[in-house]
Amino acid sequence: MLIHTKAIVISALKYGEADLIVKAFTLSDGLCTYMLKGVLKSKKGRFKASMFQSLTQLEIVANHRGGGKMEYIKEAKVSVSYINLHTHPVKQAMTMFLAEMLRNTIHEEGSNEPLFRYLEYSFQVLDNLDKIANFHLLFLLNLTRYLGFQPETGIQDLPVFNLLDGVFQDFSSNDYCIEGKNVVLLKSLLGTDFDALHNIKMNQTSRNDFLNMLLLYYELHIEGFRKPKSLSVLNEIFG
Repeated sequence: MLIHTKAIVISALKYGEADLIVKAFTLSDGLCTYMLKGVLKSKKGRFKASMFQSLTQLEIVANHRGGGKMEYIKEAKVSVSYINLHTHPVKQAMTMFLAEMLRNTIHEEGSNEPLFRYLEYSFQVLDNLDKIANFHLLFLLNLTRYLGFQPETGIQDLPVFNLLDGVFQDFSSNDYCIEGKNVVLLKSLLGTDFDALHNIKMNQTSRNDFLNMLLLYYELHIEGFRKPKSLSVLNEIFG
């Protein structure tokens, strides 16, 4: 079936001498895998390899057969031209990390418009922000809502957060309960939008501690989750 849809590139892997295997999250069908033949060698072809950098937003016309098969793109154009997401060194590192997180967390085929709209919006915000050191923390926290394990927000005045159950409570009940600075920061971020993120102050240690807590939270709720290899690069840049 020929589909006209928006798509966000998650990854592009070189295959052979000239081909690319592209994973993209589409508005119409969720996660899809595409084979792009000859794109790395063709100078006059329909596609440029630069169109398939991580987090690029596209409009595509593609042949979707479904069933986990490799799909084929007939037409593609960039729908959102980023200002510096792929050229600013710090944003490049952030982009690499976020794309790897999406690759490790989004596995669904089938449309999920709320998730698509969240990604679409978030990456445009990232492109326009000047200060991005804490962007990934709020992005990952918000992403849990669309992946099905958002922290409970009803009772936030309790001192302990249970990572296993995703709830605030009075006391620790297992080895995955946290308290102290990470709980304070969690409560602050739960009530924050991207445009107010600069108001939340944290140093290198608190940022790394909170990120490690978030990654553990993901690990507890997503089967087979792996920590991103690009984490070390991100920590080095924002350290």
